[in-house]
Amino acid sequence: MEHNYLTPNFAFAPMIPKHALGSRVWDIEDQEYIDLSGGIAVNALGHCHPELVRVLQEQSQKVWHISNIYTSQPAQELAEKLVKNSFADKVFFANSGAEANEAALKLARKHAKDHFGSQKNEIISCVNSFHGRTLFTVSVGGQPKYSQDFAPLPAGIRHVPFNDIQALQEAVNENTCAVIMEPIQGESGVLPVQKEYAQAARDLCHKFQAALIFDEVQTGMGRTGRLFAHEHFGVLPDIMTSAKALGCGIPIGAMLCTQHYAESFTPGSHGSTFGGNLLACAVGSRAFDLINAPETLRHVEKQGEELRKKLTALGEKTGVFQQVRGMGLLIGCVLSEKYQGQAGKLVQLALQEKLMVLQAGTNVLRLAPSLLLNDEDMNEGLIRLERALKAFQAA
Repeated sequence: MEHNYLTPNFAFAPMIPKHALGSRVWDIEDQEYIDLSGGIAVNALGHCHPELVRVLQEQSQKVWHISNIYTSQPAQELAEKLVKNSFADKVFFANSGAEANEAALKLARKHAKDHFGSQKNEIISCVNSFHGRTLFTVSVGGQPKYSQDFAPLPAGIRHVPFNDIQALQEAVNENTCAVIMEPIQGESGVLPVQKEYAQAARDLCHKFQAALIFDEVQTGMGRTGRLFAHEHFGVLPDIMTSAKALGCGIPIGAMLCTQHYAESFTPGSHGSTFGGNLLACAVGSRAFDLINAPETLRHVEKQGEELRKKLTALGEKTGVFQQVRGMGLLIGCVLSEKYQGQAGKLVQLALQEKLMVLQAGTNVLRLAPSLLLNDEDMNEGLIRLERALKAFQAA
């Protein structure tokens, strides 16, 4: 591009995508890339899945938008599927993960105020967590680099070390309205929650009548081999958020909750102009069926295990990775001590080898490919990654 008309808060990669299919992307110069980034865990069924294209085309010829004065068949269908396949009784639709988390946090505070008074407003979050880019969610997120330039920040938010049960026990009290956590901290390095920590949070929330919120924006919708990641450790939240893979590339977010909490969202207390958009819900409903199919979830577990095994072998061969961690097809390759702080450089070198990958912090290479990733694309991606690793070591 000779000219960029967008604000400079993004550092765009030196390629412009033109079209894509499955796990392959072609740029405006018709160069082919293997995509193991999945649009940051969004493209759960790959690019331009034919079933989603069909549904989008069909809905586009019916109704696009009708406003939230009305409900719609696509919105009710998707909400029903989410409810019947989770702990939840009700769903609020938004447009993104940040908006879904905003709704979750607002609901937790309003419910606490409704039942216990305005003093019960404190939110407990985790250090290095990430919950979105609105002023509220960036404040709840435990990474000051994303919030410090926007002070003064919303009050009543405390951060405790992730997976530190004692710190959590010392933080939660009678004025706590919510504890929020990611089942796997994605942005900070693909760090899974420990089952004991999640259970401790559940017990504390029950004791102090606070909402347990799971942010499943990145981990939900089949990413870990289960529909939602918290299913792996058997702890149920009161409120949960979903986005990213929920629409497989069409912007949509959802906040799920029990009836007990839903009752605090009285008419007019919260809203979203585009939430429940018919195009997004129609695509999301079909995507849900494809993702929640037993064969898809089995495939995620199988391919995730195989990819982690091959990445571990590649790390041992090159010495670049000291650890490969994650669940399903959300994987983090931790750089060895020698290469600390250079994940961004490795991402750039991978792109030069026509491989699209991500970073999580400065020390972790992150992969979040299509849940339908096949052996051919996986193996070709690993060949390109090995070339990038050699260039990385030689630089």
